[in-house]
Amino acid sequence: MTYRLTVSPDFSQDMIASWYLFNTWLQKRIDAPIHLELYYDFESQRQAVARDEIDLIFANAFELTTLVRERGFTAIAAPADEEDEVVLAVPAASGVDRVEALKSGTRIAHTVNSDVNRIGMILLEPADLTAANTVATKVATYVLVAKSLMQGRADVGFFLKRTYDELSGVIRRELRPIVESQIGVIRHTLLGGPRSAPLTAKLQQALFTMTEDPAGVRVLESLGLGGWVPQQPEETEFL
Repeated sequence: MTYRLTVSPDFSQDMIASWYLFNTWLQKRIDAPIHLELYYDFESQRQAVARDEIDLIFANAFELTTLVRERGFTAIAAPADEEDEVVLAVPAASGVDRVEALKSGTRIAHTVNSDVNRIGMILLEPADLTAANTVATKVATYVLVAKSLMQGRADVGFFLKRTYDELSGVIRRELRPIVESQIGVIRHTLLGGPRSAPLTAKLQQALFTMTEDPAGVRVLESLGLGGWVPQQPEETEFL
């Protein structure tokens, strides 16, 4: 059978080619057919998971709950030294230079990435801002969060730091970060569904030795990853 791999939609679209390179490398290393299916919003991906169409998924911490507890996925590996931190940014021309300068009625742009949104709201606490005294607008991607700021439709945007760093220089010049989380324990994880269970040992062997393969190193560099490490069940449960 052909296994289906997907990646959390919070990655930058500039990374599409890199994920296809990863998929090609992985197929060769484990000698099994894998089809990469990318979705550009969380709802489309969740529907595919609900239809039982996904066997492998590089998921963010929030999606782990449904995937592990309700869909029977298990952790295969996690990126080495790659935590999910959050950046709050404002338009470059904004007079806001720190969180405390934000006021009641602040307009927030965010995606449906709930773990990023939760952290973002925590970062707003020094300004005494909550869901009750802010106006939040949900958009499909982080690029649209950036556009909301650039077009004056939002005062602050919530970004996954890695994705913010991957925005084009043209976009980042129009934005200005005002705070960044330093939690250090939340990260994406590669999960396998029930059908992919026979591949787990091969996948882990390939991923954990990826830095020993010159072609694998090039793929990692294109993804901005330093390698892969084991993820223990208790770590997954914690996330």
